[in-house]
Amino acid sequence: MTKTYEIRPGQSVELLKELHILTRDGKMNQDSRRKLKQVYHLFQFIEPLLKEAQQEHADINVVDHGAGKSYLGFILYDLFFKEHAPAGRIWGIETRDELVAHTRELASRLGFAGMHFLNLSVADSMTSTELPAQIDIVTALHACNTATDDAIRFALQKEACFIVLVPCCQAEVAATLRKNKGRALKSPLTELWRHPIHTREFGSHLTNVLRCLQLEAHGYQVNVTELVGWEHSMKNELIIATRKNAPNQRAAERLQEILATTGLEELSERFFTETA
Repeated sequence: MTKTYEIRPGQSVELLKELHILTRDGKMNQDSRRKLKQVYHLFQFIEPLLKEAQQEHADINVVDHGAGKSYLGFILYDLFFKEHAPAGRIWGIETRDELVAHTRELASRLGFAGMHFLNLSVADSMTSTELPAQIDIVTALHACNTATDDAIRFALQKEACFIVLVPCCQAEVAATLRKNKGRALKSPLTELWRHPIHTREFGSHLTNVLRCLQLEAHGYQVNVTELVGWEHSMKNELIIATRKNAPNQRAAERLQEILATTGLEELSERFFTETA
């Protein structure tokens, strides 16, 4: 039976119009129903994490890196924080001045007092005194290429309880595979990325495999699933990491072995596994 997605009671109609989930006259069409389905699908993954973090303390903090127009942050605030976590805060980190100004204006207009937007790079956010010391959840939705790795580095430094990533535009590993292909040809495994299209696809897949191993090396339990159906987006991988254990030396060793096997040793710093 096909599930019907309708606007939930109490949702901000003005916000849904801003996100183009509702048309300007407040109606829904086939495209807006598809967008609403994606919104609820993403929310169902994050809502349990918010509830678990809230069991520890009421003033939970979520940091969204590469926030852009803060699509994710606004949805989380509207569906959860507004009613269930009034003491919580969402922090959108974005480097583009015009987007920071836009999101601040929209949050003010909607009365979303717990939303804050900072014009910072990820590197600057690590030392910023504007952010609270305790960060519960770090998200990065479609943060391009190495921006996802920057968000991981931030989350590891802050010892975030949960990390939610939807990676995209992963070019660096593929470029390094291509550059070092000649040196690695002695291994039959290079057939996995010998052709240019395979280099791109394998590089993207390998990037996320290395990220998962990095998170596991730092004591996180990692779950990888699809965000939405392939008919909606090819940038479909959702990585959810939960801080559970002591550092995992075996995961760190596996990561280094893969880097060596694929000729990516120069990227060791990017996928660092050293723990304090």
